[in-house]
Amino acid sequence: MTERTLVTGGAGFIGTHLCKRLLDEGHEVICLDNFYTGQRANIRPLLSHPRFELVRHDVIEPIRLEVTQIYHLACPASPVHYQANAIQTVKTSVLGTLNMLGLAKRVGARFLLASTSEVYGDPLVHPQREDYWGNVNPIGPRSCYDEGKRVAETLTMDYHRQHHVDVRIVRIFNTYGPNMLENDGRVVSNFICQALREEPLTVYGDGSQTRSFCYVDDLVEGMFRMMQTEAFTGPVNLGNPDEFTVAELAQKVLAKTGSASPIVHRPLPENDPQRRRPDITLAGERLNWAPHIPLDVGLDRTIAYFRQVLAEPAGPAAH
Repeated sequence: MTERTLVTGGAGFIGTHLCKRLLDEGHEVICLDNFYTGQRANIRPLLSHPRFELVRHDVIEPIRLEVTQIYHLACPASPVHYQANAIQTVKTSVLGTLNMLGLAKRVGARFLLASTSEVYGDPLVHPQREDYWGNVNPIGPRSCYDEGKRVAETLTMDYHRQHHVDVRIVRIFNTYGPNMLENDGRVVSNFICQALREEPLTVYGDGSQTRSFCYVDDLVEGMFRMMQTEAFTGPVNLGNPDEFTVAELAQKVLAKTGSASPIVHRPLPENDPQRRRPDITLAGERLNWAPHIPLDVGLDRTIAYFRQVLAEPAGPAAH
């Protein structure tokens, strides 16, 4: 039987790569997006595919579709965008997840929630394992996203326990690659675009805070394997355990772009995590998954993408 798969947020950065992978696997794909952060340019190459369908819709509103699988990615994931309309972000995480779980229950679809490493907050445990409950400020500027995703996980497990919906939860750590937005405020895209424009690279704090960067193809592989695995709800961490300081990343980007941009330091944002690295032992045991694309290779591909984007007269078409 051909899987008929819904990808919410399917025109976004990760969603685009997931839609393409599912088409390559023979799925019929319905891409649902309200284009708040998704881009038509991302999915334009897929529009002519006979098994691809685009629906413009906001998950805050219910929708009736006939599908066998749901990958629920819809939610702005960078601080610039999720803080711009914090209430909308909470609604997307809570009402959007509620609507998609209701759809999964109604049609008997398998449901995967794209959660986030932000559920761990500014962690007091390092590296972060799935059984760590986190250190999250419930009333801070990041809490619309952090707590929204925590509630989304709660809803997902409650639908599983109460209504026997077949669910999966993945916690996504920092991911990068082509189709990122140039203005999304994430450190990889920030540094690359600043370097290519010969603008100063903005480092918050002294640059000693760490991040672990997973290339998008590796992440999509993990999500796909999670959806194929039987009798495993998760949550499971998906990310690259190789840890780099932000200062190290800045130097790598400068070297790879050949940029003469200086580095400028700005105050750390409130509740910005100091250390972030996934423990992926569980993903290895249950999904036989580990990332394979090293940062140097992934950065080369991402820099090539942004060189092309920034060379276009008006940048990428957002709508």
